Formats: sequence, structure tokens, C-alpha cells
Amino acid sequence: MPPAPTLERADGGVRLKLGVRDGRTRIETLYQRAPARILFPDVPADQPAQAVLINTAGGIVGGDRLSTEVEAGPDTIMTVTTQAAEKVYRALDAPARLVTRVAVAAGAWFEWLPQETILFDGARLDRRLDFDLEPGASLLASETVLFGRAARGEQMRHGQLLDSWAVRQGGRLIWADRLRLDGDIRAMLDRPFGFDGAVGMTTLLHAGPKAASFLPRAREIAAVQPAEGGASLVNGILLIRFLDRDGAKLRESAAATAMALRHEITGLSPTPPRVWRS
Repeated sequence: MPPAPTLERADGGVRLKLGVRDGRTRIETLYQRAPARILFPDVPADQPAQAVLINTAGGIVGGDRLSTEVEAGPDTIMTVTTQAAEKVYRALDAPARLVTRVAVAAGAWFEWLPQETILFDGARLDRRLDFDLEPGASLLASETVLFGRAARGEQMRHGQLLDSWAVRQGGRLIWADRLRLDGDIRAMLDRPFGFDGAVGMTTLLHAGPKAASFLPRAREIAAVQPAEGGASLVNGILLIRFLDRDGAKLRESAAATAMALRHEITGLSPTPPRVWRS
């Protein structure tokens, strides 16, 4: 029999370097490789500069590779978000691989606040997020993952998720987190001492010079959100987790908590990044 045809897969990426000129955060270097693109909308003066990541392919399938690299220079203030929720479709063979690497210089405030990632039933995703902070740098990062398309009544019953986070400060690893779901994912999600039937999860963290001092306020903010969650301090990193059986509650909780923390820590406006739709 003839060999099975090789399926065409996406291999895209972006590289962005930021600096300060004339008192404002500016683009110093920009590289884009389809299907990955970045938009830079105008924002009010009281908002961080904003970069909006776009996947022109309209979603991710098994075997796709997408990379994002950002270098935030000294004293820059930037929010990176996404145009819409990222959809990861059912995979026929290899997992999709998403790699994000962010370097944040001293005095910079960097926000990684993409919209949620939706895993279709049968999706296979290997995602890696690496943040490298210089002493004096600040990071606010959030990711929400939804297990299936709740609006379609779909649950993620099988597939694979490998989700890896790493935060380094001055070259030293200060926090790492790895999640692996494989095989009968529905059974894993239903375990009462695991996800307890949740349709998704949110991880939100803040790393910076005074992160520990905001733990009491972070607990107050998390307690009033519609999703179930709480805050803790791990090796100097402020960590907030949400789980819920309603994806809309997770989305609302992630956005409200990130903006409230932004305002508490920096005094910047608590207005969330603009939601872009294709």
C-alpha cells in the first residue's frame, strides 16, 4: 500500500522586542511568520501599550507549531492578549505545540492576558510558557483552559493536555508547574478530589518585587468572584487558581481578578484589554 499522505501543518511564530522612547513603550523589533500575526491598537493614555496576537488559520490542529517570543525592555509597560479564544481541534496524530518565551527587564511591567483556550474533544496540546524576569521586573500572567465546547454541549472525554509553566528570576527557577491529562480525561475531571466536574480552570500569577504583600488583597478579590478559587503565595509568587462548572464564570473571574490586581499593584486603570473579534 502507498504511504499515507503527509498532512500540511502550520509552523508560525512571532518575535517582539519592546523599548522606551519619548516616555512611551515602543516596538524595537518585530518578526512575524504566518499564520501568527500581531496587531497594535491605539489605547488610552492610562492603559498599557497593547499587542494582540492573531492566528490567521482560525484554530489549531494536531501537528501545528506556534511560537511567541517577547522581550520587554527596561521600564516598558505592555499587555499581550489575543484576538479571540484559541480553539484546539481534534488531533489525528501528533499533538499541537505552543511555546511562549517572555523576558522582562528591570523596571518593566508585563501582562500576559490571552483569552481562553478551548480544547475540543480529542484535542492534543503540548503547551509551554517560560517567563524570565530580571530583578525588579514585574509580571501578571493568566491562562484559562476550557475542556470542551460547553455551548455545544460537548465535553472533552479523550485527548491530551501537557501544560508547563516556568518562572525564573535572575536566571533562577522560582516556580514551575506541570499538568498532564491523558487517556480518559472525563474521568479525571470528574474526580471529587481533582477537578470535581469543572469544565475549565484558570491560573493567574503575579511575580514582582512586592508580590507577597498583596496576598491578603488577592484573597479578598478571589473570594468575591463568581468562579470557585483562592490565592496563595509560592516562593514569593502570588498564585490564584479558579475552577468552575461554568466557563462564563471562569472568563469573568479571570478578567476581573487580573484588572483588580493591576490596579492595586500599579495604579493603572482596571479597564480590561479590548476584545477583538474576527
